[in-house]
Amino acid sequence: FLCRWPSLLKYYSHTDGVSWLEEYKARHNAGLEAQRIVASFSKRFFSEHVPCDGFSDIETLGCPSHFFEDELMCILNMEGRKGLTWKYYAKKILYFLRQQNILKNLKEYLQRPTDRQSFLEGAVLIDQYCNPLSDICLKSVQAQVDDITDKVRKVLRTKNPRHPSLASKAGEVLIPEVELQRQVLDAMNCVLYEQLKYKGNELDYYNSLNSYIHQVLIRRTGIPISLSVLYLTIARQLGVKLEPVNFPSHFLLRWCQGKEGSTDIFDYTYIDAFGKGKQLTVKECEYLIGHHVTEEFYGVVTSKEVLQRMVGNLLNLGKRESTDQSYQLLRDSLDLYLAMYPDNVQHLMLQARLYFHLGIWPEKVLDILQHIQALDPSQHGAVGYLVQHTLEHIERRKEEVGPEVKHRSDEKHKEVCFSIGLIMKHKRYGYNCVIYGWDPACMMGHEWIRNMNVHSLPHGPHQPFYNVLVEDGSCRYAAQENLEYNAEPREIPHPDIGRYFSEFTGVHYLANTELEIRYPEDLELTRATVQKIYSSGKE
Repeated sequence: FLCRWPSLLKYYSHTDGVSWLEEYKARHNAGLEAQRIVASFSKRFFSEHVPCDGFSDIETLGCPSHFFEDELMCILNMEGRKGLTWKYYAKKILYFLRQQNILKNLKEYLQRPTDRQSFLEGAVLIDQYCNPLSDICLKSVQAQVDDITDKVRKVLRTKNPRHPSLASKAGEVLIPEVELQRQVLDAMNCVLYEQLKYKGNELDYYNSLNSYIHQVLIRRTGIPISLSVLYLTIARQLGVKLEPVNFPSHFLLRWCQGKEGSTDIFDYTYIDAFGKGKQLTVKECEYLIGHHVTEEFYGVVTSKEVLQRMVGNLLNLGKRESTDQSYQLLRDSLDLYLAMYPDNVQHLMLQARLYFHLGIWPEKVLDILQHIQALDPSQHGAVGYLVQHTLEHIERRKEEVGPEVKHRSDEKHKEVCFSIGLIMKHKRYGYNCVIYGWDPACMMGHEWIRNMNVHSLPHGPHQPFYNVLVEDGSCRYAAQENLEYNAEPREIPHPDIGRYFSEFTGVHYLANTELEIRYPEDLELTRATVQKIYSSGKE
């Protein structure tokens, strides 16, 4: 068992008394079940996004979930360029399983008393949900923060060998003297900003990595709120109570200089973790954002409100994304926001519109709209419009009669020069791509043809057009005259590559079973084309 699946050892606190034969059987059977489900997904969901109920048989697994997940990881880690379709669906299933578990942990976290809601743990939960396939855990992140804290203690020891923060149980008791607190903050600034070179990411502020706490620790840069969570956590571990301030446009921390719990905003110094721990007065805070704000914005906020702002930042980034056509970040951040505020009509409507726009999960869209109508009847106009069009979508889906099969031997397809799986280059824009579909002429509507200026092409819309997966993660529809064979074919790093292809041979892709059914005569043509082009090229 341990030779074959060494990664599972962490699930056993002790190995005595374990029936290893039974464990081996259970893991083996979980592997077979995982392979069966993964293999079924391509056939069941090739033509549509995996529906909400598509994971129902996974939710009722008859085997330990960590065994099932381990087999999915084995599939994802298969070497070479084969098994692309299996990897594609294994990734989707693992994504779903881990996100469901993280959502459960988040809801449990939110139900705790506020004094047991660690800001760092909340940040880790958000990070995990948006990056479910990454190896992120609170224990590992906490260990890295502890390492920084130890470095701060070393600096403190050189300044004040008898400082109370150096005691073994420092952090459990807050330091009352302001001067001793100041020594801690000075040592923190020395370690974080001078020794470790942490800084606010001004050059790439709107990169989502700035919001993920494990990436902040790796890259040593972030945005005000993520750096503030790190700064606040270290300070509290050293006995200094800092509090989060939901300041507009720039998240801050506050440090009490007067009586503890004071409501006077002038009794506090405000700390800018993004600005190398600079300590600010009330007036300097206003200079920071360029305008006056009322006293309420200097008040302390709860851990839930901190998470709300972190998720809000990710929501805004998700709306800005233009290359990710699946809007994964926007979908993930909406899930997180609605886990915290399930009755927020504005975000429920955004989620319904997003799924409607993507053409996915129509049944879930109807459930969301029903919930919105119950919460706010004044939304009946927008709700009614979406309900009508969602029902039409469901009806159209019922009327679909199997896949359209395109034979190259048909007379109407004689002008189609390229075939499925070929690596191409766009003559005008220079991007690399792989063909996963074609039409004998442009099948888009008049508006798309006009917007894309197709009539300016020498052959206009009356030429073959190709569905291509592009190396930047987008999907495009390209005219035949704009494509040419790629002289140096290479893998196309597109998230949907496994949906259509099972293998990369080194010069072209092999269509998987479902795509080959739709283009049955393309595979041989692709092989012949590749042999002709690249053999002559070597000569």
